[in-house]
Amino acid sequence: MGTALDKQTSDKVSFITFIIPRFAESYKMNVRDAYLYLKKYGGLEYLMEHWWALHTDNPFWAVRDMYEICHQNGGAR
Repeated sequence: MGTALDKQTSDKVSFITFIIPRFAESYKMNVRDAYLYLKKYGGLEYLMEHWWALHTDNPFWAVRDMYEICHQNGGAR
């Protein structure tokens, strides 16, 4: 018998799998490279910690916030 994800976890996974491709598209990266960039420069950690607030905003601003976090942590593109 499998265990179902609780609603909050399911919503978090849905948002993360939605926003990483938006980030990739915005900065002309493939999804894998976007994921690795976000992971390397703190954007993924920021996303995991603040997904609830980010998902209520326009995706443009969520992507921009993630970019700013990465930039502050040494990421350049």
